[in-house]
Amino acid sequence: MSQFRVACVQNTATRDIPSNIDWVCAGIDEAVAGGAEFIALPETVGLIEPVNEQIPAATYTESDDIGLAAFRGRARRHGILLLVGSQLIREGNNIHNRCFLLDRDGSIRARYDKLHMFDIELKNGEAYRESDAIAPGDKAVIVETEFGRLGLSICYDLRFGALYRALAQAGAEFITIPAAFTQTTGQAHWHTLVRARAIEAGAFVIAPNQCGHHCDKRYSFGHSLIVDPWGEILADGGAEPGVIYADIDTDQVAKVRSRIPSLKNERPFTLEQQ
Repeated sequence: MSQFRVACVQNTATRDIPSNIDWVCAGIDEAVAGGAEFIALPETVGLIEPVNEQIPAATYTESDDIGLAAFRGRARRHGILLLVGSQLIREGNNIHNRCFLLDRDGSIRARYDKLHMFDIELKNGEAYRESDAIAPGDKAVIVETEFGRLGLSICYDLRFGALYRALAQAGAEFITIPAAFTQTTGQAHWHTLVRARAIEAGAFVIAPNQCGHHCDKRYSFGHSLIVDPWGEILADGGAEPGVIYADIDTDQVAKVRSRIPSLKNERPFTLEQQ
């Protein structure tokens, strides 16, 4: 099945986990009513906690995570493929920023732990140290689905082009980039980077992003995007919570890659300093 309707649910998570989950589940229901067969949720969809020291007390193990349980129930109820952009999952002494692909029966088909930690300091004084609270993953992940081969990534991964090239060269036809991209960095780079990854990979990119004011000084940019392999924006979520849709035909991937076969034209090289 190469043709399907995809939806991104764009939310504004806060510290109130039950309210976040209820809102997102209603968004999933809306997306199903709109005909979506594959629905993607943003990064840390069930909780935004800007204070690293408070994250451990707000997280659950995978088996106890109330958000994951609710989303699994929604996938099962509607018979859809559901990408939980990420939940913060406690595992032993570590916390992982973990993406889940849920099957139509609610089972977990794939997991991906965010590779690249968001450790930055901006000129305006904004600073983030994700690695102070989160343990990074060490594996890239591709999943076989009924719609084609799906490559997984999360938020700050977007800035590391080699990951997306590797996913594409391994056969990914569509790639997800769930995010809670900040207002400042989103205004500067979000659209450009998401379109660039789609063009470089010759793949569809599905990028659900959080939006608005979460709590304290934390704001996200919104503008969830669905982009085709040529880099054309099929849907843009704007700045407010809601749902966006696009109809995808993964047969377009082969056509675009045959026109510009950069994934095959790559040559090894050495770096010479003069």
